[in-house]
Amino acid sequence: MNIQDAQDASQATAYDSLWAGSEVPTQALSEMEQVMLSNDKLYVVLAVVLIIWIGIVILLLRNDARLKSVERTMEEQGTSFDDGL
Repeated sequence: MNIQDAQDASQATAYDSLWAGSEVPTQALSEMEQVMLSNDKLYVVLAVVLIIWIGIVILLLRNDARLKSVERTMEEQGTSFDDGL
């Protein structure tokens, strides 16, 4: 078997013969996608979403810190959350 036969054998597969000579089907962009991509508005939307997620994470971290301080204060006073139940 020479090099040319090996190349022909590797290129002749069922998938290649099915799609040989035809274009791979692609879906056209919708109007909204065209507007967002043409004016780089998509990046603005992504930046806003990123800022919102960062805000949510900061809010959760602050609430966690406040809850820890309240728990620490209650432990110092000798009370617990279960005393009221």
